[in-house]
Parts: sequence; C-alpha cells; structure tokens
Amino acid sequence: MHTHFGCERWHQAAAFALRYDVFVLEQGISLQDEFDELDTPERNYFVVYDHSLAVATIRYQKKDGDTIQPDRFCVRKEHRNKGIGRTLLRLLEDKTTKEGFIFSILSAEKTAVSFYQSLNYEVNSDEYIEDGLVCVEMIKKISS
Repeated sequence: MHTHFGCERWHQAAAFALRYDVFVLEQGISLQDEFDELDTPERNYFVVYDHSLAVATIRYQKKDGDTIQPDRFCVRKEHRNKGIGRTLLRLLEDKTTKEGFIFSILSAEKTAVSFYQSLNYEVNSDEYIEDGLVCVEMIKKISS
C-alpha cells in the first residue's frame, strides 16, 4: 500500500469514487451533501492505495490560523480495522503540525467516537445531526 497527497484529477477521482461507495452507497448520504463546494480542482486529498484501488481518503481545510478541520474521512469496508485509518489520520496530523497548526477539530459520527478517542481526540460538543447522521465535534491538540 502507498499514500499519495495531491490534487491531480486521477487522484481526486479515486477519492471521490471511494467517498461515493462509503458515504453515498453504504451510509445513504445524498450526493448533494457528500460532494460540496470544498471539492474544488485545487483541493488536495490524501488517498491510501492498494495497487490502484483507493482504500482510504481524507481531506482537510484551515479552520483558523491554529486549527485544521479534517473531513470526508473514510476507509473501504473490507479494509477497516487494519490500522489504515489510524495511520492516515496521523499522517495528516504530522503534515499539518509541520505547517504550524496546533489543533485539529472534526465532526465525528457517533459510531466513530471511540476510534477518535483512541487517537486522543476529545468530545467538544453536544450531539447534532449532520447529513442525516448523529455526530459530535471532537478536538485534539496536535502540536505541543
């Protein structure tokens, strides 16, 4: 497996195909909610590939000068529970720490809270509905 970070069209297409499989087909999120105004031609994505198959992806944006906001994070069903998502999120945190960011804030589906807690994220909000799913905001200090 290998990871690529970039905005090449082929790479974006791989990230979108995986997001379509996981979020739209598996979780029932609408196309209009899943693919949003942040999916621009210049947007960089992390994608983990098993040969040419995209098995995990994540994107992020700056929330403010100190904070990044990872989102659209998913792992293909048959590749879950193998540490791929954990490794990918740490890679994103390492990259953004080097860029000077201190905090990571994300919207976590309620079913994924324990995963994020295992990576030292803490619940930072009450429950809310996002794209039809119960979520909470979680925060982590990624830089000391």
